[in-house]
Amino acid sequence: TLLFTNSGMVQFKNVFLGSEKPGYVRAADVQRCLRAGGKHNDLDAVGYTARHHTFFEMLGNWSFGDYFKKEAIAWAWELLTREFGLPPERLWVTVYHNDDEAYAIWHQQIGVPAERIVRIGDNKGAPYASDNFWQMADTGPCGPCTEIFYDHGPGVAGGPPGSPDADGDRYIEIWNLVFMQFDRQPDGTLAPLPAPCVDTGMGLERLAAVLQHKHSNYEIDLFQHLIRVASELTATPDIDNKSLRVIADHIRACAFLIVDGVLPSNEGRGYVLRRIIRRALRHGWMLGVRGDFFWKMVAPLVVEMGAAYPELTQRQVAVEQALRAEEQRFGETLEHGMKVFEEVAARAQGGMIAGADAFRLYDTYGFPVDLSADIARERGLTVDMPASSRP
Repeated sequence: TLLFTNSGMVQFKNVFLGSEKPGYVRAADVQRCLRAGGKHNDLDAVGYTARHHTFFEMLGNWSFGDYFKKEAIAWAWELLTREFGLPPERLWVTVYHNDDEAYAIWHQQIGVPAERIVRIGDNKGAPYASDNFWQMADTGPCGPCTEIFYDHGPGVAGGPPGSPDADGDRYIEIWNLVFMQFDRQPDGTLAPLPAPCVDTGMGLERLAAVLQHKHSNYEIDLFQHLIRVASELTATPDIDNKSLRVIADHIRACAFLIVDGVLPSNEGRGYVLRRIIRRALRHGWMLGVRGDFFWKMVAPLVVEMGAAYPELTQRQVAVEQALRAEEQRFGETLEHGMKVFEEVAARAQGGMIAGADAFRLYDTYGFPVDLSADIARERGLTVDMPASSRP
């Protein structure tokens, strides 16, 4: 039911449903994840925020009918404050609005002040549609969650979770503890799971930013190396340029998709890969690149991540070849397509590019519609997305 693994719990779905017995009741792992399509899609946010990525690594710990809320919350607090040394006064938490049990554990057992515990209700327009009620997809395992946020301090814009300014970058979610209690049915009803489980997810990149005293994920050591290489390949001295961040992010997603057997195409996973590649190439074009460059990012990525993922090292040449072929294919039409886009943007009515024009950019010049929408956004325009699916 999913194009990609978008969270750490995907491989444990059948365990939560009770149809598979893993032979253990606790686990911890690091899961490669991709969010570039479907319910969880961060593609459009990459390059515009300090924390979103197409590819990321999710740290997780799991209980399959063993420990539950009390232990999960206590151990999370212990790891963050004792082992990692995060200041307790910098941590805020949220709970689902009617999860009194989780609230009491945070307040009475852990000692978090009430003013730093925020109840979040159904804030997405439907029952259980909440930032604090987690579900992998429209159906399947789900349940209330409690999230831990790190406060970067008053020097960063943004308000605490649940406030009107919550989308700012001051308060960043670093860990989500999901209490899997239900199986969401196709009709929307919730059936109890055979045994309550715990599924936690903590983004490695966000945690690294906090531990390295950086505000942005793109300032951590892993990304800085990739950004410096992208800076050299594009002759862009300003390493804070957002296009460099996009390129550094996208090479990780593209390389690991190809490692896992996905190749650029016009459907399914292959089309998502093509969209990501072409978005990166367009950002290179913005920086003045008029030749091959993106495939050359594979070697420095192998230096950074090859030890943790030896399959990346083993398939380096295949990844480079696939990216280079796609780069050359799109490079033949990119510059002309950008000229056509400027003409299309100039005649946009009411700040909106006509769907027929967006379709022509895709059909003739290979511009995925969301790429056109991305370029349009930079110019204060939008694309008539429903109409863009037909000529």
